[in-house]
Amino acid sequence: MAEAEAIVFVVFVTAYTLAATWWDQVYWKIPNKLTLPMFFAGWVYQGVFNGLPGLADGALGFLIGFGFLFIIWIIGSGGGGDVKLMGALSVWLGFQWSIYVFVISTFLVSVLAIGIVGWNIMSKGTKATKKKLLATGKPQAGKQTKRAETVAEKQSRRISAYALPISVATWGLLLMGYFMDKPTLPWK
Repeated sequence: MAEAEAIVFVVFVTAYTLAATWWDQVYWKIPNKLTLPMFFAGWVYQGVFNGLPGLADGALGFLIGFGFLFIIWIIGSGGGGDVKLMGALSVWLGFQWSIYVFVISTFLVSVLAIGIVGWNIMSKGTKATKKKLLATGKPQAGKQTKRAETVAEKQSRRISAYALPISVATWGLLLMGYFMDKPTLPWK
């Protein structure tokens, strides 16, 4: 049964993260038709292979994965698709691996953002980089209120899609777990 669990886990999680990464890179969004089936399949996976303890682990994983990114989305620093991606993935990963993936992907996206901002400063200058990447909600002439930033303006400030760091973190952990036996793989 452990071998079947490992195969199901690796196939579904790898296919999901690949599809989500591709979709996020191409369209800058992750559709519900991808995240919702994976979310429900995660509950089936946990129930079939791990019973009630697996369902509890999936629920805690969901609270961590969805919860952290939901907070980031609420403050305006992340996308709704990223929240759904991590929520569905976290049901599969469980509590501990959801924390690992969140921490590693946050580190990766931070390094990537610093690199991209640094490259922009070196190639275009500080003023052009600041103009491109900072929010544009400046007061209009004679008014004290800020104008709302348009969706197009917000999207033009995006530095990177978040699905890629989530996927790289997940794949890296799977490889480390397989070859180095640390961290313990979710099905062991």
